[in-house]
Amino acid sequence: MNIASGSMAIMISASTFVSLFLLFVGILYYVNERANKLRLLKKIATGEQISDQGVLVSKTNRTMPAGILNLLGRLGKRVASRNSVDYSRMRVQFLRAGFRRQEVLYIFWGIRCLLGILLPGTFFVFRVTVFEIVSFPLTVAILVFLTFLGSYLPEVWLRMRIARRKERISEGFANVLDLLVVCVEAGMGLDAAMNRVGQEIELSSNAWSEELKLFNLELRAGKSRRDALRNLAIRTNVEDVNSLATTLIQTDKFGTSLAQSLRVYSDSFRTKRYQMAEEIAAKLPIKLVFPAILFVFPSLFVVLAGPAAIRVYQVLFQH
Repeated sequence: MNIASGSMAIMISASTFVSLFLLFVGILYYVNERANKLRLLKKIATGEQISDQGVLVSKTNRTMPAGILNLLGRLGKRVASRNSVDYSRMRVQFLRAGFRRQEVLYIFWGIRCLLGILLPGTFFVFRVTVFEIVSFPLTVAILVFLTFLGSYLPEVWLRMRIARRKERISEGFANVLDLLVVCVEAGMGLDAAMNRVGQEIELSSNAWSEELKLFNLELRAGKSRRDALRNLAIRTNVEDVNSLATTLIQTDKFGTSLAQSLRVYSDSFRTKRYQMAEEIAAKLPIKLVFPAILFVFPSLFVVLAGPAAIRVYQVLFQH
């Protein structure tokens, strides 16, 4: 009886934590999406253009008040430093996720510490007030597990955000390339074309607008075009963008026609996308075999053979 009660308490506590976490994530996602929607509606209504100087600070998708961010930053400075962690690697990860703040590393570590304390602390409060039947060794094991879970969840969230942003960049690359070809063939230089595309693509792809404006800011700060293109490829972490940056660097180095190089790359990119679409379409029937066997065929079998089975049962067993 005690074992069954302890298992039931563990299931209830686990369900409670999962429900609270999913509720918090859902509320945070809803608030973020609503803020982005209102920002886009205001921009469309007023024709507002965001200045390039706001890219490094305001384009961090801030979903928390500044006071909370500062508090988390101070907490993170006590447990992490640039010497104790791989700052350069983490800095690249934050850039790929779209975070530009200088203190984002400390905020990240502050969130890890906060969750590592909050989750086991909440469970301990529930253990003292509600789930008193849970044994002491099991309580210690759950506290240790929740501590590791709370410190690891921000890492998982960061990877998911990087993957989602990388997907958005890949989806908007075709439009960016088309606009870039049009601008260059119209007589613009590469720098002016990048700036123009960054302004025009802002409503359809905010991630590309940030990256192109940051590219222009690096050029204004004195970096060479080669370094700015390489940084663009590192921040996006997309193979097609890396290939485009290599093509532009070689074009600038050997003095070939920029418009012709972009046109050739655009044609090869379209061919590659068409081949990828054909590959996905060819794999689709094979991927549909197992769902059809597991879900469609049993239902179809029940519909077709069910009445006959009922009739056979009535004839053989009821008479």
